[in-house]
Amino acid sequence: MKFDSVVFEWRGPAPFYFAAIPEAECQDIREVSKIVSYGWGVIPCAVTIGKTTITTSLFLKQGSYLVPLKDALRTPERLNVGDSITVTIEISV
Repeated sequence: MKFDSVVFEWRGPAPFYFAAIPEAECQDIREVSKIVSYGWGVIPCAVTIGKTTITTSLFLKQGSYLVPLKDALRTPERLNVGDSITVTIEISV
């Protein structure tokens, strides 16, 4: 699945960076979530932005899913808050 999003920051005990998944793609994820989830709502996947691919888990937040943008992804792709990005996700089954 491929979509466009924007990098945003959530401040908790430490800053975390995410990209929101659009509603149409969230619906597709919901359809497979029960068979791929770890059991508490997170979905294992591979995420590619630019030339960098990492493994991570999608987070469920208020009925939508977020892609966490780890340093291993943000640093080589030089991602900053507010950047428009194209994200490719492959959900692990």
